[in-house]
Amino acid sequence: MINISINIITLIATLLFLTSVNASNLDLKFEKVLNSDHRSLNNKNRDKFRNPKETLRFFGLSTSTNVIEISPGRGWYTEIIAPIVFENGNFTSVIYEINNESKPYLKKLDKLYREKLNSRPDIYGRANLISINPKNPEYKLKKKVDMVLTFRNVHNWAKAKSAENMFKFFFESLKSGGVLGVVEHRAIEKTPIEEQIRSGYMTEKYVLELAQKVGFQYAASSNINNNPKDTKNYTGGVWTLLPNLRGIKKVDRKKYSQIGESDRMTLKFIKP
Repeated sequence: MINISINIITLIATLLFLTSVNASNLDLKFEKVLNSDHRSLNNKNRDKFRNPKETLRFFGLSTSTNVIEISPGRGWYTEIIAPIVFENGNFTSVIYEINNESKPYLKKLDKLYREKLNSRPDIYGRANLISINPKNPEYKLKKKVDMVLTFRNVHNWAKAKSAENMFKFFFESLKSGGVLGVVEHRAIEKTPIEEQIRSGYMTEKYVLELAQKVGFQYAASSNINNNPKDTKNYTGGVWTLLPNLRGIKKVDRKKYSQIGESDRMTLKFIKP
């Protein structure tokens, strides 16, 4: 009986030690990637607003995660996630199909993102790229994944009336037990949907109900990306703040820059 107890204690101690070692190694990996020369100084300067290490750790990203990033924009998060999972995991980026009717901005964004991936095969060489119709996205993955992540995109889908279809796509892309991580500009609760779309700030209720409607279970939220300085009452919406400062006169740029980036919800969902 005593020997059995000692063995159990030893096993628990070993597991705790290995967990601590793995966590420490992952922290070192994050620090290496965040400080790497493949990231511009401009992008590094946004870390204090976007808290990438803390955000991705909250979602549960590890070096062995099979992860999808949805609508990556210019690839700010791609340049962090892709190298983290480069050796032992898998990174897939989902972008929008481009055709003759696509807006010039989307064509430019597509070109810039592809150039980013092609510029550093040592970092992005194993990345997968999938193009979807955002109005009617289809599940085309060879196998379901561990994690789907999206950053500051929900307001665009709400405006295009494609949000539910996108979240259904996320659900179908994930294996059972898989994680959906959402970061989005946060509106004051009870803000009318029309104002949410106009301003770019969405309520947590909107995102929660959207995710639960397609089958996700709410798991947790974090205050990692909270910003109490953001009053959310700007004529130009969320784009008034960094990194855009859209429509802000030169004399007022310092004042708005001191607010930082928007107040953001950080939500974690699980596929049952």
